Amino acid sequence: MPLVMVLLFAGIAGGSYVALQRYGSPAHEGTCVATGLGTSHRYSTDRVANAALISATAVDRGLPPRAASIALATAYQESQLQNIDYGDRDSLGLFQQRPSQGWGSEAEIMDPIYATNAFYDVLETIPDYTSGDINDIAQEVQRSGHPEAYRDHETEGRLYASALTGQSGANLVCTLGAVGATVSPEQVRSELERQFPRTTQSGRLTARLDSAAGAAPQLPAEAGATALVIDVGDESLGWAVANWAVARAADDGVVQVSYRGRVWDRSLRGEEAERWGTAEGGDSDRVVVLVSGR
Repeated sequence: MPLVMVLLFAGIAGGSYVALQRYGSPAHEGTCVATGLGTSHRYSTDRVANAALISATAVDRGLPPRAASIALATAYQESQLQNIDYGDRDSLGLFQQRPSQGWGSEAEIMDPIYATNAFYDVLETIPDYTSGDINDIAQEVQRSGHPEAYRDHETEGRLYASALTGQSGANLVCTLGAVGATVSPEQVRSELERQFPRTTQSGRLTARLDSAAGAAPQLPAEAGATALVIDVGDESLGWAVANWAVARAADDGVVQVSYRGRVWDRSLRGEEAERWGTAEGGDSDRVVVLVSGR
């Protein structure tokens, strides 16, 4: 091939790469990552939203973070953290529970909140679940034909449980594109109260709507007009709620989450998108979630 053609194609390829870097989808778009234990694990946003629900249920029930670690390792092995309507024989849902084994009706098992509570109901009957081997405890709950399979997912279960139960602070980030379908702040508040019902009813968590300009420590360019302001009873609950909001950002049109001087901003790209930033004036006990007004 003549040298001029080689240079021409190289120029086109280089220009295309620059265009993608400037205007294309950011690296890892549509995924979230949690870091710790000398490693990190990245999941798609649909899986992370289900991980957030499983962890929120543990927090809401007052269970230790280890309960969420066991549940997350189990759900990833059973369904890859997806609420699937098929499986081995009559197995269904996040935990592949079987109606024929007394886990509930098909409709109940396909409700992720019901299924998660059913898992924890059994887990709490195991005396040493807070200290026993995660794989062995998961197997005691599930009675799987593959008794060692849960061990493969123990590390990521512990990482996501730590972030989503509020133990490791600002430790969950998601890389997302522009907001798609509009979700109202009222819908986000309703989902929060649905996933943390006991915490809400006890008064440890209250949520109200406010002006984004008045509530956010720093207003992103694509912010909507409304903020969901969540008052929490303690710091670990605050981080659980803050990371829950980030985990659900793809579904809920969330553009910013701030808590205790830290902020996650949907609009950031590159290395900045891989960590929580610093927010001036954000040291209060309120989690502020900005939802797109489009």
